[in-house]
Amino acid sequence: MASIDFWYEFASTYSYLATERIERAAAEAGVDVRWRPFLLGPIFAAQGWTTSPFNLYPAKGRHMWRDIERLVARAGLPPLTRPSPFPQNGLLASRLALIGLESDWTPAFSRAVFHAEFALGRDISKAETLADVLGSLGLNASALLGRARGDEAIKTLLKRETEEAKRRGIFGAPSFVTPDGELFWGNDRLEAAVEWTTAPRATAEALRVAGIES
Repeated sequence: MASIDFWYEFASTYSYLATERIERAAAEAGVDVRWRPFLLGPIFAAQGWTTSPFNLYPAKGRHMWRDIERLVARAGLPPLTRPSPFPQNGLLASRLALIGLESDWTPAFSRAVFHAEFALGRDISKAETLADVLGSLGLNASALLGRARGDEAIKTLLKRETEEAKRRGIFGAPSFVTPDGELFWGNDRLEAAVEWTTAPRATAEALRVAGIES
């Protein structure tokens, strides 16, 4: 089965929307999803940014929040609650998501973290928030949080994943990378990425005929 790499960041508003949509879109196309949590902070820092571009450029930020409100309503999700501070620190959540890949609870955990952050307005950098998320999934919160804090292999893995994202040219989240290395950025490119994964040559030819640069 073809697979698509789903790179997402827990501080990312549009990653929130993508986590709610990607499994259905991929399943309908017969595509497997590889969940790849990573950190945007180091990537932004390499560009000289100290925070989200939505904070650096107020007009862009105002548009983003209104856009997210519209998209959340359209998707039938709970009304948006803006987390404070924004962006949130997703370090601990990302380590937990990597641990979850060992037992296949990463998708459910990731959706629950985003719900806590953007629907409930909770601070996902806090252990108690993540403990509640883990507990709601029937997982051993104390043991998992202890491992996320102390397991050097998991810490190293997250660093490596972030470096891999940078190596692949990823500059924002969500991003989707197809088996042939094509990079698609943004929640609104999810379907295009899945389509490319299932028929890359046909998609490339269709774009060429339409006069669109791939």
